[in-house]
Amino acid sequence: MDRPWTQHYDPGVPRDPSFETCSVLDFFDRSVAAWPERPAVTLKGRTLSYRQLADHVDRFTAALAGLGVEKDTRVALWMPNLPQMMIAFLATLRLGAQVVNTNPLYVERELEHQFNDAGVTVVVTLDYLWMHKLRPMLARTGVQQVVVASIPDYLPFPLNLLAPLKLRRTGHHAKVPREANVHLFRELIARTSPQPPRPSLPLDHLAVLQYTGGTTGLSKGAMLSHRNLSVNVQQAASWFPDVRPGHEVLLACLPFFHGFGMMVGILWPLSTGAHIVLAPNPRDIADLVKSIHKHRVSLFPAVPALFQAITTYPGVDRLDMSSVRACFSGSAPLPVEVLARFEALTGGKITEGFGMTETTTATHGNPLHGLRKPGSVGIPFPGTEARVVDLETGERDLGVGEEGELIVRGPQIMAGYWNRPEETALVLRNGWMYTGDLARVDADGYTYIVGRKKDMIIVSGYNVYPDEIDQLIFSHPAVLESATIGVPDERCGERVKSFVVLRPGHSLDAETLQAYLGGQLAKYKLPRDIEFIEALPRSSMLKILRRELRDRELQRGKEATSA
Repeated sequence: MDRPWTQHYDPGVPRDPSFETCSVLDFFDRSVAAWPERPAVTLKGRTLSYRQLADHVDRFTAALAGLGVEKDTRVALWMPNLPQMMIAFLATLRLGAQVVNTNPLYVERELEHQFNDAGVTVVVTLDYLWMHKLRPMLARTGVQQVVVASIPDYLPFPLNLLAPLKLRRTGHHAKVPREANVHLFRELIARTSPQPPRPSLPLDHLAVLQYTGGTTGLSKGAMLSHRNLSVNVQQAASWFPDVRPGHEVLLACLPFFHGFGMMVGILWPLSTGAHIVLAPNPRDIADLVKSIHKHRVSLFPAVPALFQAITTYPGVDRLDMSSVRACFSGSAPLPVEVLARFEALTGGKITEGFGMTETTTATHGNPLHGLRKPGSVGIPFPGTEARVVDLETGERDLGVGEEGELIVRGPQIMAGYWNRPEETALVLRNGWMYTGDLARVDADGYTYIVGRKKDMIIVSGYNVYPDEIDQLIFSHPAVLESATIGVPDERCGERVKSFVVLRPGHSLDAETLQAYLGGQLAKYKLPRDIEFIEALPRSSMLKILRRELRDRELQRGKEATSA
């Protein structure tokens, strides 16, 4: 097919890539062999070298095997960004078992569904999560063995002694009673010989069950193979050809349990010998700023909310942030103003991209040095094809600038949803992944996401895309952020409503904002309702949850009808 975007690839990015038949474990082993004494991971001042990290991975692999983990055992990893998460991830893959990444914020209902749906028999988690959430519901799952880690396990002295006191006060530390099927992470590492089994695994063997966020109901497990992981790591490496193997420092603030954080926080940096600085709490902006400054971070994958928060952090302009060279932004649209402010602050460059759980991570990105088009998610990665098709049949290719559904094809696409053949058939058709994202493509092949199919608002038969409205609202100097939804309307089906958060110290009323938008939007797109709120609901990836706003409005409507 015609691929006009390849002419805009940076020098060194392959037009027709040939991917190595190696797994992400092979890439990690290469890094250990090449840079055994280089820092691999740092948490609050304690650092493991690549040799030490590999030793802990081998010990934990042997420990898991001793607990009965073998090929095709499902192991749930349920914790924030800690060394234990990285170690358990690699160890699980070593045995041919499947990683089931699990959100630490999940409640009992969500945990029970995911563990039973995946057939999880082993869980690696933290002490407070085990005691307060999993232990009370264990009998309703098939979990047989639990490995319990503690945050202080990998903290330096004396922080490892002081931290439990503070963590206990905030409910993030708990004493674990001795039970036959409960094992302490630190004890397994200490007493297990580092001589694990290493079964031979084909690249198409299942590696990860990466569950979707469940925005339309119960979450589904995307089946990602070792090939999917390996190819996407190689695609990321090819997209940043001037990354210096064995020299970069990457700040890992995106949650590892999320596909984006898994790839750019663990697998890609380990494949290139990077020093990974952990930030377990991405909402702690002071810690992010301090880490960039202190560790001379050069690679910073993040989401728009974090780029924005850093640029507005008090006193950040007085710190030296010039070590940042390359950033990757995904998960949500990146406002042009935020991109400009962050690049002016650091001197680095942000490449905005696109990906989803079902595509391992990325399928698109803006070139780092070539033609960047702010507001677009860029062009397809090497080895990836993309089309925009009509919404009615999903088969007719649309022309330049026409809006339809984005579909993608490439070696990073999942095999399907775990135990969901009907839902798999809806999104995987003839080798193409139907993303559910509404997009348009320009003459150069650059893709612009205009919204989600389920977020699209239909006003009197006209399509309205919330992202377009939110971008314009954000451009008002008094606005910090906004989220636009459709609410039921008897006369026109739906009407547009925007929720707006103002910048500290600024004031604005609905009429003034509507007047500001009036000259930039067609009348049917204008928000008829504007509500000013203190904060927008967000997911663990800091993505704005329009679904919660819609649910809130529906509940208000029901209450008004009852009244």
